[in-house]
Amino acid sequence: MLAGISSDYYLRLERGRDANPSFQVLTAIARVLRLDDVEEKYLLDFVKPRPRTPLRRRTERVPARLHQLLIAVDVPAFIEGRTYDVLAANALASAFSPRLRPGENRLRSLMLDPEEREFHRDWETATTSFVGAFRKSIDELSGDAHAVELVGELSVASGRFRELWARHDVRELTGGSLVVDHPVVGELRLHRDKLPVEGVVLVLYYADQGSDSHDKLRALASLAEHA
Repeated sequence: MLAGISSDYYLRLERGRDANPSFQVLTAIARVLRLDDVEEKYLLDFVKPRPRTPLRRRTERVPARLHQLLIAVDVPAFIEGRTYDVLAANALASAFSPRLRPGENRLRSLMLDPEEREFHRDWETATTSFVGAFRKSIDELSGDAHAVELVGELSVASGRFRELWARHDVRELTGGSLVVDHPVVGELRLHRDKLPVEGVVLVLYYADQGSDSHDKLRALASLAEHA
């Protein structure tokens, strides 16, 4: 009623019987459901016609200068691919978390590795954010065989992933703050920034200058140098 459409037509939409609702209808529904900008864009993009494309694996490469940058920065830093694969990492990132090594997948680790659940102080929120961000990007990854396989693997292996995936939440995961319980240096309160560079993402973790967490990161860096 609030969107100005009949209950019968809304029911048809929910059941997928109308594949081409108008822009005006969708924006009215988004307004009534109080979707935010990210959710509304996802809704509108979701119904755009797209040609079917065969599944294929996409090769991701890290620009050479980013390898040099990883060596130069003195905070945990790594390069992330489209489906959260760790493509490259500096020594401090691997000391910060052994799951931040090339060949690991951050989403798989978060959902399936029991050490990740202990590592993240608020694991429930972390999983909600990650799956929501993955859901937001999945439309762009619809022809990516690796993304399809990852969804299938996690849907079978993780009840938490199945629950979150079924909710169709969409989130931006660009930056923020987090608290982790590191097995060596203890509690760390950090900021996270994600910077897109030529098709990959540079991720940085850092603490406030002069904070206890900053001192702990320096201690962790010293341990990594002598490991």
